[in-house]
Amino acid sequence: MLKFVAGDRAVVIPASVEYELNRQAHDVPAVLQVLGADWIEVDRSDDLPFLMAFAKYERRLAVGEQNRGECGVLALGRTRGFEAVLDDAVPRAVAKEDGIQVTATLPLLCHAIREGQLAVATVEALADDLLSGDYYLPFAKGGFRQWAYEQGLIEYG
Repeated sequence: MLKFVAGDRAVVIPASVEYELNRQAHDVPAVLQVLGADWIEVDRSDDLPFLMAFAKYERRLAVGEQNRGECGVLALGRTRGFEAVLDDAVPRAVAKEDGIQVTATLPLLCHAIREGQLAVATVEALADDLLSGDYYLPFAKGGFRQWAYEQGLIEYG
């Protein structure tokens, strides 16, 4: 689904996201598909501007190992000018404060619906699947369509 939504855009994840995914792989085997995807590039930047940006976000957001992936995404956005895809509200707010172009998974999926690439029912099922795990979404199971309509992201239908 991510490859489909990304379209022609490059998908780059920082090494910190790769590390988080590797940690989850034994509990969520589907993560291995992401790690093995040849269309996802892992950025292993170790230049000073990236490391300084990562450290800045790490001081602000990381709690132990938690949120280090978001720190890497923000650092890539800050130093490389990449659009950041962040689903957590706090890192998204930090991105906006720092002038980093940011979006989230749900707006990307709604864009695909508006473009006729995905059906509402498909995204509803995906959202419900995500809610079956530990994923947080701003609505309960079965609530995607109403939420997206209320947010003005799709037309009611």
